[in-house]
Amino acid sequence: MRKTLLAVSIASLLGLSLTACQDAPERAEQANYEATTAQQTEQTTTAEQRDSDQSARLNAWFDEKFEAQLQRSPLRMTMLGRKDRYDEIDDVSLQAQREQFSWLESTVEELEREFDYQQLDQDAQISYDIWMFQYELARDGMDFLESGYVFDQMRGAHTSLPQVLLAYHEVSDESDMRAYISRVAAIGNAIEELVSQGQSRAETNIRPPRFAYEFVMRQSAALIAGAPFEDTEQDSPIYADAKGKIASLVDAGDIEENTADTLHADLTTALQDHFAPAYQSLIEWLERDIEHTEENTVGISRHENGSDFYEYMLRVSTTTDLTADDIHQIGLDEVERITAEMNDIREQVGFEGDLDAFFDYIRTNERFFFDNNDEGAEAYLAQSREYLENIENRLPDFFGRLPQADLIVRRVEPYREQDGAPQHYYPGSPDGSRPGVYYAHLSDMSSMAKNEMEAIAYHEGNPGHHMQISIAQELDDVPQFRTQARFTVYSEGWALYSELLAKEMGGYEDPYSDFGRLVTEIWRAIRLVVDTGMHAKGWTEEEAVEYFAAHSPIPAGAIRSEVQRYLVMPGQATSYKIGMLKIQELRAEAEEALGDDFDIRGFHDTVLGGGAMPLPILERQVRNWIASQQ
Repeated sequence: MRKTLLAVSIASLLGLSLTACQDAPERAEQANYEATTAQQTEQTTTAEQRDSDQSARLNAWFDEKFEAQLQRSPLRMTMLGRKDRYDEIDDVSLQAQREQFSWLESTVEELEREFDYQQLDQDAQISYDIWMFQYELARDGMDFLESGYVFDQMRGAHTSLPQVLLAYHEVSDESDMRAYISRVAAIGNAIEELVSQGQSRAETNIRPPRFAYEFVMRQSAALIAGAPFEDTEQDSPIYADAKGKIASLVDAGDIEENTADTLHADLTTALQDHFAPAYQSLIEWLERDIEHTEENTVGISRHENGSDFYEYMLRVSTTTDLTADDIHQIGLDEVERITAEMNDIREQVGFEGDLDAFFDYIRTNERFFFDNNDEGAEAYLAQSREYLENIENRLPDFFGRLPQADLIVRRVEPYREQDGAPQHYYPGSPDGSRPGVYYAHLSDMSSMAKNEMEAIAYHEGNPGHHMQISIAQELDDVPQFRTQARFTVYSEGWALYSELLAKEMGGYEDPYSDFGRLVTEIWRAIRLVVDTGMHAKGWTEEEAVEYFAAHSPIPAGAIRSEVQRYLVMPGQATSYKIGMLKIQELRAEAEEALGDDFDIRGFHDTVLGGGAMPLPILERQVRNWIASQQ
């Protein structure tokens, strides 16, 4: 618009200066030109206003629908720091999932009926497309509603539901504590419903491998071990957490001792009458059914419609149409490339021997590991915090937008800690009142190599997950649903890209740490090979472990944990490298197009400034930015 108005002004000035030497026909022609140009300007202004009004109305519509969607999930609202429906948990039934999809389908019908896509501005069109993309994935996923595993060691509700209470359910008064107790009982009811679903799927041979049953039994038993289930001084995890929160209310003078006694009694009843029986029922069913599970199994292709389900999960995980064969080959190529870079560092540090010998040196030399005890675990956490503090000072040189939420580094709670399991991140609240948490599994320090620690800290913290998710949640110039969108290929792709970006920012001064960065990158490249190998090409668990060990120095315990993770989460592991490669590709495109005008902060703000999105839409977002810079 500004360019059009400038053109009109110049034309008018030229017309005035030439009037004296023009004859009448020329003056008439000039007048017609000015009138036409003014009319076009008015039409452009009207069209832009119309698009702006339509886009504003759409954004308001999205916020309305997202609020309605949130109201269907009490736990999600809790994780966002809200206390709506605070005494409830989500309905985990299949019927509830079908109703949720029907609601989403109705919103799409309304979206298409009420809004003209062509009259939306660029950002509103992106919001529209993200909403539609989410719907299309949900629609296609309805065919596989009962194809996944109900309980496994990675994502089962048996651990995730208690974790919401421990990490997210804040208690500031008596009503909050009563809501907590209600949720304890509700978790018991939910577990019973999920046991029924698990039994139903087992009847059609939809079972995870045997190790998943063994993990779930141990995790469940840990949740109902100790007081008030046993006559012992050791409290169970939920009981210890709740007692601490009740004590805090007493100490703050918010409740009297007699009220605290009542709350303790109600809590004990909820745990003993609802929570424990449900978990005991889960354990007993798994003990009965475990004989039907498989060891050293292949992936989900062994199930009915398993191949189709895997293709769908690849689309969910990558937001692309890449096939299993495509992804497998990308993985092989990346393993070859990264291996060459590893050899470069091996030569740089003067190691005498080939890469396999160097791998063995990294795996076994005690210099690369902390002591395998609580002191070693604390040293790991302290060193991770130091890395994150150092990189934080460089963030303004690479980003215009910075996260407001704090980040803390914490060890995983004992009841869900697993030897060699991967570190992970839990987001803070959008208002910053609850910090983001980088969690590390530290029960087996021999699986936690020191030289990989720096890259993993950047991945989970800044400039990785904490930065990306916090910035998304803090956005105020996009519809709220985009601040909470979750596309694994985007978030994990960004976090893996961040590991390499940290090298530009001054990280990895120690070449062994830089080698550790390559270890974590080849780790993600191996995932492409192994995940597709097990789920699409008939590889067994042991074959996957062998390939992993042959191409990385990752400790055996961590390799086993990784491969078992892929077996119960088909496709998810492919998202990291596919996302990273796309972000690198888009950055290279922007650098070539803009040359000396390329601004790294502008590029990063463009990638992070719209929230998580599918890769094809991210590509459009970046290209819009390139065009605006040109």
